[in-house]
Amino acid sequence: MTTDVRPGRLKVFLGAAPGVGKTYRMLDEGRRRGERGTDVVVAFVECHKRRHTEEMLDGLEVVPRTRRDYRGVEFPEMDLDAVLERHPEVALVDELAHTDVPGGRNVKRWQDVEELLAAGIDVVTTVNIQHLESLNDVVEKITKVPQRETVPDEVVRRAFQIELVDMPAEALRRRMAHGNIYAPEKVDAALSNYFRVGNLTALRELALLWVAGRVDEALQKYRSEHGIAGVWETRERVVVALTGGPEGGTLIRRAARIADRSAGGDLLAVHITRSDGLSTGSSPASLAKQRQLIESLGGSYHSVVGDDVPTALMEFARAENATQLVLGTSSRGRLERFLTGRGIGETAVGLSDDIDVHMVTHERAGRGRLLPSRRRTLPTSRLIAGPVSGLVLPVALTFFLTHTRGSLNLTSEALLFLMVVVGVACVGGVVSAVVASVTASLLLNYYFIPPVGHFTISEPNNILALGVFAAVAGTVAAVVDRSLRLSRRAARATAEAETLSSLAGNIVRGDQAVPALLERARETFGMDSAELVEEPMADDTDLRVPVGSDSFLVLRGRTLPASERRVLTAFAAHVTAAVERDRLAEAAAEVEPVKAADRMRTALLAAVSHDLRTPLASGWAAISSLRSRDVDFSTEDREELLATAEESLIRLNRLVDNLLDMSRLQAGALTLNLRATGLEEVLPSALDSLPADGPEVEFQGVEAAPALLADPPLLERVIANLISNAARHTPPGECVLLSASALADRVELRVVDRGPGLPDVDRDRVFEPFQRLGDTDNSTGIGLGLALARGLTEAMDGTLTPEDTPGGGLTMVVSLPAAGTEALG
Repeated sequence: MTTDVRPGRLKVFLGAAPGVGKTYRMLDEGRRRGERGTDVVVAFVECHKRRHTEEMLDGLEVVPRTRRDYRGVEFPEMDLDAVLERHPEVALVDELAHTDVPGGRNVKRWQDVEELLAAGIDVVTTVNIQHLESLNDVVEKITKVPQRETVPDEVVRRAFQIELVDMPAEALRRRMAHGNIYAPEKVDAALSNYFRVGNLTALRELALLWVAGRVDEALQKYRSEHGIAGVWETRERVVVALTGGPEGGTLIRRAARIADRSAGGDLLAVHITRSDGLSTGSSPASLAKQRQLIESLGGSYHSVVGDDVPTALMEFARAENATQLVLGTSSRGRLERFLTGRGIGETAVGLSDDIDVHMVTHERAGRGRLLPSRRRTLPTSRLIAGPVSGLVLPVALTFFLTHTRGSLNLTSEALLFLMVVVGVACVGGVVSAVVASVTASLLLNYYFIPPVGHFTISEPNNILALGVFAAVAGTVAAVVDRSLRLSRRAARATAEAETLSSLAGNIVRGDQAVPALLERARETFGMDSAELVEEPMADDTDLRVPVGSDSFLVLRGRTLPASERRVLTAFAAHVTAAVERDRLAEAAAEVEPVKAADRMRTALLAAVSHDLRTPLASGWAAISSLRSRDVDFSTEDREELLATAEESLIRLNRLVDNLLDMSRLQAGALTLNLRATGLEEVLPSALDSLPADGPEVEFQGVEAAPALLADPPLLERVIANLISNAARHTPPGECVLLSASALADRVELRVVDRGPGLPDVDRDRVFEPFQRLGDTDNSTGIGLGLALARGLTEAMDGTLTPEDTPGGGLTMVVSLPAAGTEALG
């Protein structure tokens, strides 16, 4: 009988920067677990010759590494099979983002780690913040150093425990200066480049923010699993409620100030859209401006559907674990507050419990609404006040008129009763109007129509007056009821339009992918989940809406009323458009390489038509002259013609080689033979291929530079093309400088000229093939030199970037891996 293996648990030591001590902490963790009796082995560790780290290996079992040959060089790697066979309780695996040397069954070390976890082995590992996939481009912008080795964020997020290993920037630089991180000869270069204070400070902030987000996710998951609805004030989250009224800007800025005072608190804006009507003062244009404002202040905008605005508002706040809620004071006047009762703000305060509510005054407070009310129906207060008024007000009027009997005639008294009935109809609707009409008719008949004191009518005119009285009261009540129903329909249509406008705006702007739109739909309609599937499983509790011809939008959660289903169906049409747009974008992306190849062929024909002809014509003329029997050339003339023919053939050969290499690069068919390569091996050949009449080339730091991991012929071509380009732009009497230096695990080559330099706008264009920025004739080549140099450099896992030369000119910086070294530890 077989039993399921419990998956191992992953613990990650996340380094804010190289050298902060995460490997040391990992080994210390292993030693402590071993002392408690846990079976711990070191599956792979890279100490980088750091004495204190190597000392931590004492007493720990180390699984021997396997060695793999790659293009003539042996590299040590973790022996995955040996670790699986040993099957310890805990394995220590350094450098999670490492790329395995070809020869094993996995490409990345994190894939090896997943095999260990699947086998039931707990893993403790290390990774630096710059190796997380989501932050890779951000780190490159900050440090100007690309990170080729990355690990998906999800792999790290799945860890049972993540521990940040951090160190202040100045302390880390002191460690570097004392030789505790890199060898002495690399310290100066590292301190002046990657390990600058600004770089290290930015990396620390990135690490802290990423870990804070991970902690926040874990907290939300815990609260959800344990059904915790109360607010835990672990982090200030300020929610500002927006109606779309003119007071929105004031509320947003006030909420932003509250969040800023909370040391980096989150700022969220929410707009509650009722399924059949929107709160007063809403304007789509105002909401759009307020959304831009909230996003410019670093906050996020949310739109939620809810019939009861205060309840929906508080549910959203609690779901986001908000600690503070910012509301505007009521813009209703005193009379309206008396007639309609408690407003949204007062109700929200009553429901707030442990959420602090800020009622912010504004210039519209108490001045009445800018737009008429769009309430779903009469509020409870008016439904009660209407019938009560229909009974009380006619009695009160009767009491008043009986004490002033004789001062008014019957017509005037009837008009006063009619005014009361009309007022009651406006307040309470049809039912209240009927109550008031019957009550007033009876009182008028008994107390004021002769014979007084009896329910009789002696004259026909009195019968007509009483009939008109009842008809007018009923007509007014019907008009009030109809106006309410029309207002309700208009409000529902407005709410649906504004909800769709908010949701579809993301699609129109094209700033969110389909998964983000699904999350927006889930949040807006208050559902538990929303997904796009091709064949939904049969489940009566799911809400399925067709999206296109072969997909469905499936939502799970509450039951939506008909009004919200209409909005959801319309939104599904927008999702269909977004899906179709993504498909068209994919199709366009597939066509783009074909278009690029066509442009390349056109440019190639235009450029080569001249540049092939020039050396061909020169060589042909020289050889034709030598074969001519009509002229008797001297020895000097003959040697000059032979030299011309040889130079022409060399230019042709170089041109053809460049074209072939560029075509191989673009076709992905370039064969590499990476091995340890010294600069002294390639520089002589690179210089021999340059014109003899070019400027002098000066060298700096070349002899002391370590070997590179490169393909020698390709590296020679890169150096030759860069020096040739620098020579073309170097003024007479100046020399081209080639310098080399080590930086961490890479070697940098700098080719420096003293020419006119290059504007920032042309920094990327200079590497496009078949163009010559700054050249004014066609005799200088077809513009392949720099394009080919960058392509060959990147093929060897390097980078080629332009920099300004201090004092004027341009510097081309080639960065390649140093032979036999690992990635930053």
